[in-house]
Amino acid sequence: MIELQHLTKRFATQGGTVIALNDINLTIRDGDVYGIIGMSGAGKSTLVRCINMLERPDEGKVIVNGKQMQELNAADLRAARREITMIFQQFNLLMQRTCLRNIMFPMELAKVPRDKAEARARELLELVGINEPERRLKQYPHELSGGMRQRVMIAMAMSSDPKILIADEPTTALDVTIQAQILHLLLELQKKNNMSIILITHDLGVVAQTCKRVAVMCGGYVVEEGTVEEIFLHPGHPYTQALIASCLLYTSPSPRDS
Repeated sequence: MIELQHLTKRFATQGGTVIALNDINLTIRDGDVYGIIGMSGAGKSTLVRCINMLERPDEGKVIVNGKQMQELNAADLRAARREITMIFQQFNLLMQRTCLRNIMFPMELAKVPRDKAEARARELLELVGINEPERRLKQYPHELSGGMRQRVMIAMAMSSDPKILIADEPTTALDVTIQAQILHLLLELQKKNNMSIILITHDLGVVAQTCKRVAVMCGGYVVEEGTVEEIFLHPGHPYTQALIASCLLYTSPSPRDS
């Protein structure tokens, strides 16, 4: 479904040119749950922004469903983007809009008639497991818990029936129990809608629970790519080995716990 060929992206800064992505080659297959991991500044978010052309790569090709994204005209690019939606951290809702109007917002941009958009928003709020949906529709984001706000974000993303869902750190700032609920919801939606999910995170535990394949990024490079079992059980690159070792060190019991 997604093929990245020799993808390179540079940014001009006061200190000179920064290469955010350096000769990236990846294939993400239809229906995959694909993880992209690495520390802050590795290039993860820039990579997925290039997939839907929020950032234009300087070199290389982005091919989605057989279409080279850079070659699409404005109308075709808008149509292609409706099949690729993104969810971010929970703070990206429009705070001046109710939950209903937040979920309707992408449909408004797509010129969906108001009555149909409102009916679809109500369906989506139930789909993502919000309790008391009729009451929640009238509330504003600041009146909801972090977990509920993230469910509203997911409902917004699902409003266009996407083929590809990009989740950029979707469980950051949520407690462990709510994290598990959000990840379970994403996997349920993936199976129900047969869509691909690209999960960007620095949390190796999240990747281990949810993904089939994973790419490890460092300094704009993909340093290693493979199945979750290959990467976690037999890491080949020193950076991947260090990431896994730091995770094990962080989660291992202290002497006081033994």
